[in-house]
Amino acid sequence: MKKELKPTLVYVLSVISILCCCFGGLGVLLAAPAFYIANKKIKDAQLNPDDYEGDINAMNTAKIVALVALAINVVYLIYSIYLLSTGEFDKAMEEFQRGLEEAQNAQNS
Repeated sequence: MKKELKPTLVYVLSVISILCCCFGGLGVLLAAPAFYIANKKIKDAQLNPDDYEGDINAMNTAKIVALVALAINVVYLIYSIYLLSTGEFDKAMEEFQRGLEEAQNAQNS
């Protein structure tokens, strides 16, 4: 029985991780496993091509999406750590709150 290369899981984890990057880069927790799964399946399929069916190019694309999601999340995680360590986090939150208030005022006008 042949195993199928299904990139759907990798795509779902990658897209959700991109959405989660707004939470201090916590999408790393989803993007890293997505990249690992894609990389492992590609290596297994290359070593035993007779045991797998499906498009390896689709899994390569999913791996690239996972890598991009991982990079975005790592950059945002480093930025969040920087903000917290330098004390700039409070200033950033004040600016964010001010922007929300201005947007709400503009919407009410």
